[in-house]
Amino acid sequence: MSTLDSLTLTRIPAQDEALRAEVRAFLAEATRDIPAHIRARSWSGYSTEFSRRLAAKGWLGVTLPQEYGGGGRSAFTRYVLVEEFLNFGAPVGSHWIADRQSAPLILKFGTEAQKQFYIPRVCRGEAFFCIGMSEPNSGSDLASVKTRATPNDQGFVLNGQKIWTTNAHHCQYMIALVRTSGTPEDRHKGLSQVIVDLSLPGVTVRPIEDLSGDSHFCEVFFDNVQLGADALIGAEGQGWEQVTAELAFERSGPERLYSSIVLFDQWLQYVRTPQGRTESARQLAGKVLTQLAPLRAMSVSVQEKLTQGASPIVEAALVKELGTTLEQMIPAAIAEDLFSRDTEDVPVELLQTLKYVTEASPSFSLRGGTRDILRGMIARGLGLR
Repeated sequence: MSTLDSLTLTRIPAQDEALRAEVRAFLAEATRDIPAHIRARSWSGYSTEFSRRLAAKGWLGVTLPQEYGGGGRSAFTRYVLVEEFLNFGAPVGSHWIADRQSAPLILKFGTEAQKQFYIPRVCRGEAFFCIGMSEPNSGSDLASVKTRATPNDQGFVLNGQKIWTTNAHHCQYMIALVRTSGTPEDRHKGLSQVIVDLSLPGVTVRPIEDLSGDSHFCEVFFDNVQLGADALIGAEGQGWEQVTAELAFERSGPERLYSSIVLFDQWLQYVRTPQGRTESARQLAGKVLTQLAPLRAMSVSVQEKLTQGASPIVEAALVKELGTTLEQMIPAAIAEDLFSRDTEDVPVELLQTLKYVTEASPSFSLRGGTRDILRGMIARGLGLR
């Protein structure tokens, strides 16, 4: 028996897969009037109203325990939901971080009071979180953070700055990686995670406009922000272990495969028409799909490891690296195809979508860890360095 013959692909369980038809019917109606170039914003799209519609259907916090307002269902249930949200280009950015990692992080490491306060609000679409990891002048060197939470008799005093903080200007809370002891030279030691109420005095949020004209990235400043003792998540000094576990959720999901999928589907519709059909387009479609299928299988397999309580850091990094490479290849290849034609025959809406995805695509390999950092992690995991 060959190695290939002995491989068993992870399959989404039938009871979770059964939800897909209902989700598709809901999304087909809910996104019917949203133009493709708007839907292409995928999980960067923002609509609190839409998030609350999902919450009303029980589709936020679906994996969280019922005693905290969640659905108590399998992580594969959430995988089906997320996959369909992205394929339809639903505007899910408002709740995305809270549902994907903030609430699960609080569930795993938080106090009972934190769980009781935050998780039900996330499940109702009332509490939105952003991630406070990256800092200026640190690049991808996450362990060099300088933002400091200094203990005092009321809790902690927070000073510093975070950057590339998605949707911070729309969120109520941030989970920030900060230094509670030592110096940046101590690297992983002395790092902790804290919940920051972004309405507190001393917090300033400034949106950063990107090439596409969107402003979902932000820089956040902390000037003597007083946090309570209950802001700390988990144990003081254990922030690095917590944040590396958190990043496995961020790096392995469908959002690392489907950021260009609305564009790809729209292009497929065009190349199936008599005026759009060419041999080169057929070959390009095959090239994308033959890369997407195994990447999706890898992503589902990582999801299974996460459900088993494993921490597949290297596998998640591999999915993210290969997935974002494909996401960036799609708009470049579609542009080459379309501009080899008479563009008067190409639908304007398709060109609008291509314009947005092309402008946004450089960020695909930045968010969640840059390409060089991920390749280093993969090389270390394989014993190559």
